[in-house]
Amino acid sequence: MSLPGPVVAVLGPTAVGKSALGLDLALRLGGEIINADSMQLYRGMDIGTAKLPLSERRGVAHHLLDVWPVTRTASVADYQQLARAVIDELLQRSVTPILVGGSGLYLRAALDDLRFPGTDPAVRSRWEQELARCGPAELHAQLHAADPPAAARIGPANGRRIVRALEVIELTGRPYSAALPAYRSVYDVVHIGLDTDPATLDRRMTERVDLMWAAGLLAEVRGLVPKGLREGVTASRALGYAQALAHLDGAASEEAAKADTARATRRFARRQRSWFRPDPRIRWYDAARVEAADIARTIEA
Repeated sequence: MSLPGPVVAVLGPTAVGKSALGLDLALRLGGEIINADSMQLYRGMDIGTAKLPLSERRGVAHHLLDVWPVTRTASVADYQQLARAVIDELLQRSVTPILVGGSGLYLRAALDDLRFPGTDPAVRSRWEQELARCGPAELHAQLHAADPPAAARIGPANGRRIVRALEVIELTGRPYSAALPAYRSVYDVVHIGLDTDPATLDRRMTERVDLMWAAGLLAEVRGLVPKGLREGVTASRALGYAQALAHLDGAASEEAAKADTARATRRFARRQRSWFRPDPRIRWYDAARVEAADIARTIEA
């Protein structure tokens, strides 16, 4: 049975050039962009997430940007519903949906046959209290003991996802990693992976951090604090925003905060590569040599 589509997914590590390629493909294919970066869902988080301003979108419609307030805790299940509604609407209009982003679980949620276990407020609250009491590193060690594959995929500083994994394990009696089944799409998807050599990407990430601070990241964070950034379980821990808050609190100098952001971004890129590499459906391209015209011809063939 044929699947609805085609749908294009442009993915890869941060700062590799996904947004530019996504725009080029949208213009060539008559497509529209669907955001697949979990932090770009937040209103007002623009500079630190490298969100393309309207003036740089080249007339291409973008969906699922600025959806949630910074106080909202991210939910992959909610994103799945939002993204599929947009994908289906675009396909009905004979417009090619082009998902662009590096949030691997969000991409799989939108495009693959994933069903998310329910939640229990009491169990979730207990694990969140444990997180507040002992910190993410200790909980990550518990997750590693219960489900090593899940611990390998979830960073030791990602308290929110560690809590969710432990909650699912307790509720289902099964490993959290079992919630991610074999790669099975619900759409006819062309997976386009962008990457480049680590030294080049590291340099680009460091340059991006410098540009973000020069562009006014601190002012952006100051403006978001009255809107609840500190209380946002997800938003307050985003790359760059956590470090900017630490600087504003006097816990780190500006240079230390920038250096910590660059280090955390490099770690994040390594986790992104680890997430995407096992997926056999992804066609990988060197970001320094990729041509949108060649990819578009492949998709249209």
